[in-house]
Amino acid sequence: MLIDTHAHLNFNDFRNDFDKVIKASLAEDIWMINVGSNYETSKRAVEIAEKYNEVFAAIGLHPIHAGDENFDKEKYKELSRSDKVVAIGEIGLDSFKDYGLFKEKQKQVFLQQLNLAKELDLPVIIHCRMAHDDMLETLKDYQIPGVIHCFTGNWEQAKQYLDMGFYLGINGIIYKRDLKEVIKKTPLEKILIETDSPYLTPPQAGVERNEPIFVKYIAQDIAKIKNIDFQKVAETTSQNARKLFRI
Repeated sequence: MLIDTHAHLNFNDFRNDFDKVIKASLAEDIWMINVGSNYETSKRAVEIAEKYNEVFAAIGLHPIHAGDENFDKEKYKELSRSDKVVAIGEIGLDSFKDYGLFKEKQKQVFLQQLNLAKELDLPVIIHCRMAHDDMLETLKDYQIPGVIHCFTGNWEQAKQYLDMGFYLGINGIIYKRDLKEVIKKTPLEKILIETDSPYLTPPQAGVERNEPIFVKYIAQDIAKIKNIDFQKVAETTSQNARKLFRI
């Protein structure tokens, strides 16, 4: 069993074949969490999750959308009534584009969603791109369970997140950035595996679009880096996901 803790089969990339992709994954005992980036994709994640026992949803407003969509707490609370909603996400800070212009708006939206997660007693899925110092400063006042999705920082930053109790999400970014030190030093009990489908496709997949079924390649490479058995990675990361998201 494997659990892809961060996929986007709720995006338009999968609009014509998400059922086929999900069934192929489930046939290999690969579960998944589809993660929202705004209200519409969050709503679609819930709708898809309600069709399958082994598919779950996260709802949230991504920081890159903080400038063009107001966070409507009540609308997201209504979505959270579904038993298939297991997290608030993906939420966070993103300095990749126009960060200086929207930094305060991003932070305001992020804090609103952290507070919603605490109110609903749900973990968070955190997006942080090129903003780890700001993120660490923001999170120090919160005691909230969650995962740093698509971790791209260094070991010192990783250690600070781990000390706060967060898991680290490892995905195909490992084929673009050298994260070997982080993976080696992070206890397996604090690692989650993810694809970020349709993005960050492992080269072993041999196709352009990423899918949850390819999360096995992430588990395989973590096993190689940590010099442990693949099955150990599969079992432990699945236990981690089930513990954090209560699935």
